[in-house]
Amino acid sequence: MSVTHGKNLSKAFNVENAQRALELARETLQIEADAILALKSRLSNRPDDVFAQAVELLLNCAGRVVVSGIGKSGHIARKIAATLASTGTPALFMHPAEAAHGDLGMVTENDAFIAISNSGETSELMAIVPLIKRMGAKLISMTGNDASSLAGLANVHLNVGVAKEACPLNLAPTASTTATLALGDALAVALLDARGFREEDFARSHPGGALGRRLLTHVYDVMRQGDAIPAVSVNTSLSAALLEITKKGIAMTAIVDDGYRPIGVFTDGDLRRLLEHVQDFTKLSIADVMHANPRSVKPGQLAVEAVELMEQYRINQLLVTDADGKLVGALHIHDLTRAKVI
Repeated sequence: MSVTHGKNLSKAFNVENAQRALELARETLQIEADAILALKSRLSNRPDDVFAQAVELLLNCAGRVVVSGIGKSGHIARKIAATLASTGTPALFMHPAEAAHGDLGMVTENDAFIAISNSGETSELMAIVPLIKRMGAKLISMTGNDASSLAGLANVHLNVGVAKEACPLNLAPTASTTATLALGDALAVALLDARGFREEDFARSHPGGALGRRLLTHVYDVMRQGDAIPAVSVNTSLSAALLEITKKGIAMTAIVDDGYRPIGVFTDGDLRRLLEHVQDFTKLSIADVMHANPRSVKPGQLAVEAVELMEQYRINQLLVTDADGKLVGALHIHDLTRAKVI
């Protein structure tokens, strides 16, 4: 038997092959789009629609949602479980073959079980579903056959059947898996809305992502504190204040009163502008050149709010004050960049 290597295939890929590929791509996308639209047409506006029943069952689940399937359906089941878990519905994937060899012990009577099988007759699922029903867990089936064994055992059956697969041979799961995935997403979206799930909740389950950092990082997490805060008294000379700026490396210093409340700020930018018309610094105090009423934020504010304030006023530094107005921290835009808030 001869084997055709990829490099030979690429040489044979001519204009005619390219046109055929594009034609099949358009046809595949159309078939899968039609399959999803067919699902939409099956949903009624009645509150007793099976989809609404499935949402209610999952919403009232006191335990976790266990999603299971094998083969391509297993891949879809993993994605649905992951989407549910990240949007406020505790969920996990269970491989049906592993379930039959001990993993079934993870399922309790308080759980809801979503079984996915296009035929509705998958032997690995049919081996464990009766046991799941016997222990009292609720069952939602997602199949392409209302008359299937799996559909018959389910508390709620969701029909994800398609007119045909996108595969030219009508064999490889394509449109059917796309339809199942789309309906799984629809369940997750309906549930997150019913739970009142918001951006802050999403961030808590995605602390490593950009949104998580933006919504979970507070000013106190990134601000400079203690001896790292550049601060001088109102009677400090300009020369001494410049030494403080250099020492603390944040390109500015706060000017504080006797109660350690900031009454002004002086930055590197202010110094450059001052150099244009002042030659002798020795006779100047910091009070002569500072900007009064400096911008500040509170430690408990989100770091992204500090970013917005910096952008609004086109500044690179912010002071951090507590409820009594005392200076407790300082922020440079680079601190926010390092924390990946920006």
